[in-house]
Amino acid sequence: MNPTPLWLAALADSAQTMTVPPQMRPPAGGGGRESAVLILFGEGVAGPDVLLIQRNDGLRRHSGQPAFPGGRIEPSDPSPEAAALREAEEETGLVPAGVDLVGRLPELYLKFSDFRVAPVLGWWRDPCEVRPTDTAEVAAVSRVPVADLADPDNRVMVRYGGGPQWGPGFRVDGMLVWGFTGAIVDNLLTLGGWELPWRREGLTDVFEATPQGPRPVG
Repeated sequence: MNPTPLWLAALADSAQTMTVPPQMRPPAGGGGRESAVLILFGEGVAGPDVLLIQRNDGLRRHSGQPAFPGGRIEPSDPSPEAAALREAEEETGLVPAGVDLVGRLPELYLKFSDFRVAPVLGWWRDPCEVRPTDTAEVAAVSRVPVADLADPDNRVMVRYGGGPQWGPGFRVDGMLVWGFTGAIVDNLLTLGGWELPWRREGLTDVFEATPQGPRPVG
């Protein structure tokens, strides 16, 4: 078993003051469906890593996208932390007893799906085997090294749905991490002191396959 490292405790402290981009700030008047995701750090053979899932193609929301484990907060969940752990267990087989919760990022808002998201930070004190256990939702589960996410060769800028806005993306472990998850990863690299200088010249459009052919995601 591994005690929570000092770098993660420092990251949790810094995360409380993270600047939330205007487009990800929750509506001033409230609203939105409450949800939570688990940002789970562990110690792998290549150093710190983070747990990501890839959602199945064809889902109504976030089809095919890499993401942190998580989902809607149910009435039976006593807290966002409990919801994040429950969802991670359902999606990946994670054993919650092996996770230490260390903090939260500020609440974020997903306008496209009208979700208010509580990002919960965790430390994988006692790692276990993980795999897609909710196979209707999850296609793959990966422990992605932070060093791979920080590698300038793996970083790109992604345009969502052919629109005018570009955001951070990461080509790792056969996935393109972008959108909401990419924005969080980008902030974590900065807060954790892992970010390396990179050239914002790799521009990538994201599209989604439909029976009528490819359409922009957005």
